[in-house]
Amino acid sequence: MGLRYVSFRLWFEVSKKLGLLKYKYPTNPLPKQFISLTDWKQLNQKFFFESKETLNFTKDRNSQLQEEALKIIDGTLKFFSAQEYHLGKDYDWLTNPDTGFKYSNTTHWLYINDYSKQAGDIKYVWEKSRFTYLNTIIRYDYYFDTDQSEFVLSEIESWIKANPVNQGPNYKCSQETSLRVFNWLLALHYYKNSASLTEARFQSIMHAIYWQAKHINNNINFSRIAVRNNHAITETLGMYLIGLLMPYFPEAKQWKTKGKQFLEQEIAYQIYEDGTFLQFSSNYHRVVIQLLTWAIQLNKLNDTPFSDTFYQRAKASVHFLTTCMQKENGQLPNYGANDGALFFKFSNQHYRDYRPQLEALSLLLNLNWPYETFEDKNWYGINSTAIQQKTDTQQLSQFKKGGYYIINEANTMSFIRCGNHKDRPSQADNLHLDIWVDGENILRDAGSYKYNTSEEEIRYFFGTASHNTVMLNGFDQMRKGSRFIWFNWSQALAATLTETTNAFEFDGTIKAFEYIEKGITHQRKVRKFKNELKWEVEDVINHHTEHPIKQIWNPSESFFNNYSIKAYDSNKQPIEPIYQDGFYSGLYGIKEPSKQIIFTSNGNKITTVIHKV
Repeated sequence: MGLRYVSFRLWFEVSKKLGLLKYKYPTNPLPKQFISLTDWKQLNQKFFFESKETLNFTKDRNSQLQEEALKIIDGTLKFFSAQEYHLGKDYDWLTNPDTGFKYSNTTHWLYINDYSKQAGDIKYVWEKSRFTYLNTIIRYDYYFDTDQSEFVLSEIESWIKANPVNQGPNYKCSQETSLRVFNWLLALHYYKNSASLTEARFQSIMHAIYWQAKHINNNINFSRIAVRNNHAITETLGMYLIGLLMPYFPEAKQWKTKGKQFLEQEIAYQIYEDGTFLQFSSNYHRVVIQLLTWAIQLNKLNDTPFSDTFYQRAKASVHFLTTCMQKENGQLPNYGANDGALFFKFSNQHYRDYRPQLEALSLLLNLNWPYETFEDKNWYGINSTAIQQKTDTQQLSQFKKGGYYIINEANTMSFIRCGNHKDRPSQADNLHLDIWVDGENILRDAGSYKYNTSEEEIRYFFGTASHNTVMLNGFDQMRKGSRFIWFNWSQALAATLTETTNAFEFDGTIKAFEYIEKGITHQRKVRKFKNELKWEVEDVINHHTEHPIKQIWNPSESFFNNYSIKAYDSNKQPIEPIYQDGFYSGLYGIKEPSKQIIFTSNGNKITTVIHKV
């Protein structure tokens, strides 16, 4: 993790234990008026829209939206775009609906245990406190000509009363704090002229936003040094936007300047030159797409431009993700850590459909968007003149910085990971192969399930077993540490993607299993035959251990009826498949039984042929 990380964590933990950190985060601060409601309404800072009354895009009275909104008003929320929980109309903001555990709101946030087995996954408490559900209520309000201002503002007021400043679980994560403020800002602007937005309510909200902003600023080094992923991007954006949009706060100018500088640094570091992202995760990359949309549009409306690198990385991100996207349904591989995050939900599309978010950023950057159009762009106030023309997808795409190799041919996609890790991996999945046909993921990544669950489940979903690659006996490619940590990172040694007369061919080699024996390499060759639903995969493990090699496949249910898979050892003798019980998690917090296909050999080579029957 490096000296900088270790030094910071040591300082942080010692300061926390000695009680020194606590003084940076005071509790029960006295109220102070920064600006009146009347003066706020007259500010020159521009948002995506001025107010509810100024919106004028077409109203689509979708029954799905209405049903979801009415459920929310009744106290039922869909967590992580997956499972519904009925919290009731008087939810306390502190109880985990998955376990029933209630956190204390009198304990300083520094001493809240976010990995308690008794409490369960703290994300279940954070989920409603993000206030993403307000996006659905506001859309319902606009499309159905209702007035939900009292409900929305009373929800914000309820949270403020239940969560004293710097106390309880909802101050534990500065990313969650930033997201909450973003969604409150959206609601404040939409209901700017509502009678429900009283002076008293406005002052209460401003007080809460100010102290949350101070919290984000005071703790920014934790995300920039100890975490450094989408958390750092969210929080630096929070500093910048609060400073930009709320100049009446005493530290606003400082937050705006530092936030913009830090945000540009994080984007330049975290998004590689080829548009891939250091978290090696489809969904976390989409998180960044939404944050970039907020940053670029609000900057465009109010401020000086970002650096050239900032826009280059944004454009490259769109290119990478659309290369991996299924045109039929907008889905991407269920690849890497996936916590169900969709911070700003402005459409009725399925959670796994990336098109609404990619379209909004594409049009904002004046990039071509040749696919179906969605409503997200309207809420951002994006009026683009970008030409929407159909383009042919490149058949062979290499993103070497991130380590992705993609074959798009006709109605198929073969997605291969062969990465060299300079930033920490969250899953042991090098040389994983995803196969898609007609928008269906026939050989897939099994997902993430939960971040705080049993050790066995974490080892399965984050380890090699849930990916379409090779293990040595029961050993993962890397040695598992605590929480999200892996040791002995696998590294790509070589990779090529070429075209022959009859096929497209990938050839990649990684070093792995270093904690078992030094010098072990895994070479994988993937051959996708042209104009056929046929793949040949050859795995060679160079090692001197006594462990058998185990080739793993995680197929969809329909795979078994429509495809054949056969494997052969180094002597070209057939290997009998082992059908093993596994799990698939397409949405966070939900797992379903699945069947894995395992081929095992005591030799060092397995060749597998997959084709449509």
